Amino acid sequence: MARNLFFIVLFLNLFIFSGCQTSHQVEIKPVEIKPIHITIDVNVRVEKALDDFFDDIEAAENKIKK
Repeated sequence: MARNLFFIVLFLNLFIFSGCQTSHQVEIKPVEIKPIHITIDVNVRVEKALDDFFDDIEAAENKIKK
């Protein structure tokens, strides 16, 4: 009886831990670095500054006309 129990436990251990013998390979590729081109559109700032400037001139003209 003890001998059968020993073989059953041995078989179960081999069966359970057989999954631990798998091996994995990870492929490491070199990192590619590319330049980043950024275009910033500053037309909005210029347009707002021109609007403010011309609004001031128009306000001055309106004061002169009145």
